[in-house]
Amino acid sequence: MSGTVKESSPSIQPGHQVTLHFALKLTDGQMVDSNFNSEPAQLVVGDGNLPQGFEQALIGLTAGDQGAYRIPPATAFGMPNPENIREFPRSSFAEDMKLEEGLVISFADAANTELPGVVKSFSEKRVEVDFNHPLAGRELIFEVNILAVKAIADTANTVKTEIVNKSTEA
Repeated sequence: MSGTVKESSPSIQPGHQVTLHFALKLTDGQMVDSNFNSEPAQLVVGDGNLPQGFEQALIGLTAGDQGAYRIPPATAFGMPNPENIREFPRSSFAEDMKLEEGLVISFADAANTELPGVVKSFSEKRVEVDFNHPLAGRELIFEVNILAVKAIADTANTVKTEIVNKSTEA
């Protein structure tokens, strides 16, 4: 018998470190983000850094698996919230600032954390800014190539507990 034997890899579960190449696309095929032509990404499933829909797509995959998964808006970046669209007086912006629809402007929230907003519309007196995530309300295609999966000691139980607690709170 010849050939290579695939080393046993655990299936992805909460608390596992995953190394992968990924692409994020709109349903019309437009590329949003990809690392297929660069260094792979590394993440810990369940640590809160990846939206729920993306993590759900990864659960059960093993090293060597590839696939493309549809992620609905509710489990990707959520639905747009009309309360996240705010109106400001034009005088709140620098006089020499050239405003245009689609312009991304950095604001600071109450905790002094950077918060990007997109100019939706403007006039001489007011500026309407959308603070929703730019991909809110969009169904996305998540393409992955799983390169490695590694269980991380001590974090798996903590992450599982946090996920169970979050799902029972809903």
